[in-house]
Amino acid sequence: MAIPALLQGRLRLPLVGSPMFLVSRPELVAAQCKAGVIGSFPSLNARPLAQLDEWLHQLKADLSTAQQAQPEAPIAPFAVNLIVHASNNRLADDIKLVVEHQVPVIITSLSPPKEVVQAVHSYGGVVFHDVISRRHAEKAAEQGVDGLIAVCVGAGGHAGALSPFALLREIRAFYTGTILLSGAMASGADVFAAQALGADLAYLGTRFIATTEAHAVPDYKQMLVDCRAEDIVYSSLFTGVKGNYLKPSIARAGMDPDHLPEADKTKMDFGSGGNTDAKAWKDIWGAGQGVGGIHDIPSVQQLIERMVDEYQAAAKRMEAIRFT
Repeated sequence: MAIPALLQGRLRLPLVGSPMFLVSRPELVAAQCKAGVIGSFPSLNARPLAQLDEWLHQLKADLSTAQQAQPEAPIAPFAVNLIVHASNNRLADDIKLVVEHQVPVIITSLSPPKEVVQAVHSYGGVVFHDVISRRHAEKAAEQGVDGLIAVCVGAGGHAGALSPFALLREIRAFYTGTILLSGAMASGADVFAAQALGADLAYLGTRFIATTEAHAVPDYKQMLVDCRAEDIVYSSLFTGVKGNYLKPSIARAGMDPDHLPEADKTKMDFGSGGNTDAKAWKDIWGAGQGVGGIHDIPSVQQLIERMVDEYQAAAKRMEAIRFT
């Protein structure tokens, strides 16, 4: 296993809660970290820029207080997601704040993040980068990232089209660093399966939307409970990049989810989904194919307790049927 030293001994589950636009805020992130999994949020969720500084102060103080109250508890570090793309005119300012606060884990998306890696490594932090293909993985590895997030078919939000069996195998063939696996996971057994496949950490988002701490409207959370994998639509219309969305939310916005046009990539817009009047992620709700495993809306603590039990039960099942 290739898990960075700063994570070792600080996780109840080998799990990162992925950053979700609009949904991930300090309340959710703090709850995830206190429950023993890495919580994260996109820097662009904090608007204006001054709010990012406030959130980082808030999270550091909250988690420090929790650790002092429970010195032996595995309270996980938190992560911030940076969009490395020309459309993000805040990137340089966000990097400055990340360095100032020495955020332990940075998650980067889109372009190879050389400048981010250099900045984060200056204070001992680690950088994980989203990839959807071997080519993307090779480019990111060349930039010196500490881990690669294999975003596979079925993942919520912007997702790739490759099976985890295919993409993980190809990445592991040349990369010895940390690999995180994303795509259609909703339980502790799924986390165990990700490790059995060769990943070091699981990367899971949609399941956390249906928790009490998530910053999502009640209708969104209930739609996750009500939907199944067949209710997920894969489209580039809303941001210019292929992503997975809840079919009922598209229909409610007055569009035919079974006949969506392709987007103009030159109008790529991750902040609003500028290709339609309906906005991703405000009106068109993202979700992965793992929605069929969502049946309730618990607190994060309750969810992680359940997932730990599921993880351990899966490990016991595998031990019982192990071939020798």
